[in-house]
Amino acid sequence: MSRRTDPVRRPLWRDRDFGAYWAAQSLSAAGDSFAYLAVPLLVLHATGSVARMGLLTAVAGAASVGAGIFGGVLVDRYDRRKLMITADLLRLVLYALVPLAWLGGPQVWLLFVVLPICEAAGMVFQVAAVTAVRNLVDRPRITEANGRLQATYAAAAVLGPLLAGVVAARFGAPAAIAVNAASFALSAVGLWLVRLRRPDEGPAVDGTAGRQSRLAEFLAGARFLWRQPVLRSLTVLLSVFIFLTYGLTDVLVFHVKHDLGGSDRTVGTVLGLAALGTIVGALLVAPLRRRRGFGTTWIGAHAMCGLAIVGIGLVGDVRGVTVLMAVYLCGVSVGGICSMSLRQEITPDHLLGRVTSAFWSTHYSLGPAGAAVLTWAASRHGVSAVALVAGAGCLLVAVGGLFTPIRRAGAEPAAHPAEFRSPATSPTS
Repeated sequence: MSRRTDPVRRPLWRDRDFGAYWAAQSLSAAGDSFAYLAVPLLVLHATGSVARMGLLTAVAGAASVGAGIFGGVLVDRYDRRKLMITADLLRLVLYALVPLAWLGGPQVWLLFVVLPICEAAGMVFQVAAVTAVRNLVDRPRITEANGRLQATYAAAAVLGPLLAGVVAARFGAPAAIAVNAASFALSAVGLWLVRLRRPDEGPAVDGTAGRQSRLAEFLAGARFLWRQPVLRSLTVLLSVFIFLTYGLTDVLVFHVKHDLGGSDRTVGTVLGLAALGTIVGALLVAPLRRRRGFGTTWIGAHAMCGLAIVGIGLVGDVRGVTVLMAVYLCGVSVGGICSMSLRQEITPDHLLGRVTSAFWSTHYSLGPAGAAVLTWAASRHGVSAVALVAGAGCLLVAVGGLFTPIRRAGAEPAAHPAEFRSPATSPTS
């Protein structure tokens, strides 16, 4: 077949559906990156308390974990595009309430209502977004499509905090939240233009295939996760890693504002420039995994994260903190893309949504408690002491990987679909 007509060789940007999906994901990621900075700033300006910031992060994280339990079931049962549009519209309405309410003065209580619901919707959106790639491009192009999407997320993570810092400094943090809300409206429009293909294995996604309870369907994904030795080890170690790092952004914002005397714009600049590490990690992960293998790459990435967090506790200037945060985010990017790719490679399509949600909800389950503990400890004992302890813990996570199947892991073959097919996921005649 000629190069002109071969669909595998045709540039992805010429694919109308992928282009619309790519644009929608970019806008959604940009909105998330605005909230990444604006929400902590709102709480810090209103209360001056890093512990209150951590409490909000913990409550929102708990809602995200709760949504993850059933998010994969929804994604495997129903139309993935419609679920993402619904999640975008819900976040549009809720985030828009915040700047409107703030016109009458700080309303911190509203954040404790809005943010958990938005985080729950975001979890469903993210599970659907990961699984939708298989319904958007041909199998030989999945890796390429994931690479382009991850590069876009990384770019949004760089530009979002920078722009959010400028907007917050000039117009106030509520204005940055308003921009965040608008991005979800644009994302919903982009997704409305997308047409996803029907799954090529497993049941039709029409909501009528299953008769089991949603908890039983979720447990099907959890069982697959537990029976795969590498995925099981990753889930356990990442649960510890998340406990140690989930509140790190709150601690960093407090450190730059309180300890180093930075402005809102300085905070945005630090987070934006540090996010360049995410781009570097996204570019390095493929060649690193090819040359060093999954185990060495994953373990090395998390060791790098631990060393970077220890460094944040030792340096005392904004530039040093920015560089070390970039190193940390580079490690998170490499480790995260590695684990996501391996999960996609060895999970049957009809279980991918449930396995993804089981993985995320399980290893994020300790995150809310970790955020509360980390920020409370930072307010009580200082950022330096907390960073040293958290960084040492992350190094232990990397060492733990040496004594698990992660060390020898590679691209394992996918389980035979029939092995994990339940009555709820059997194709109907």
